[in-house]
Amino acid sequence: MDYEIAIATLKQADPQLATVITRVGACTLHQAQQNGDLLATLTKSILYQQLSGKAAATIHRRFLQLYPDRPFPTAEDILNTPDAVIRSAGVSGSKVLYIKDLAQRVLDGLPALAELEAMEDEAIVQTLTAVKGVGRWTVQMLLIFRFHRWDVLPAEDLGIRNGIRLLYNLPELPNKKTVEAIGKPWQPYRTIAAWYLWRSLENVTSRETIVDD
Repeated sequence: MDYEIAIATLKQADPQLATVITRVGACTLHQAQQNGDLLATLTKSILYQQLSGKAAATIHRRFLQLYPDRPFPTAEDILNTPDAVIRSAGVSGSKVLYIKDLAQRVLDGLPALAELEAMEDEAIVQTLTAVKGVGRWTVQMLLIFRFHRWDVLPAEDLGIRNGIRLLYNLPELPNKKTVEAIGKPWQPYRTIAAWYLWRSLENVTSRETIVDD
């Protein structure tokens, strides 16, 4: 994937963002690839909500260890596992509910990744946010890191909001409406702008994310 046109457009559209792009260097978003099918991908996203990366990785690993005979459990595996067993891996009660709802919807015909990839961004958001525990932010991460869609701006992501606050010297964290207004000139490459905002924080603070509904 060639980012040269996107980066040149962003630099011209926003001189302040241009300073971040120059400092961070080449965009390596194409190297960040989510793995697994839709069930595996969204289960991992649910498990990671509200937790630090280290704690979430530990719980995710323990969850997978409940199913030692396969790389990832099937929807039937998850539904047939007692709640108490899943909770023994450190998964909260609400997340057990979310994961089982996801598994049931997969069995009921939730579109697979290949089907979703053929859909428009907003249609994917509306389809997947019907799953308990999957909010817009989680789907936006799928759009960015799995489908590599060019024009996704996670306006409620705390990392994005903090990056904008620092870049534009705002007195407080911008709200969703302000983020979207500031990001309007970045179209149709808001994904690339978001990636640079996340990278701009690496020497400032750890990246934070919102909590999905």
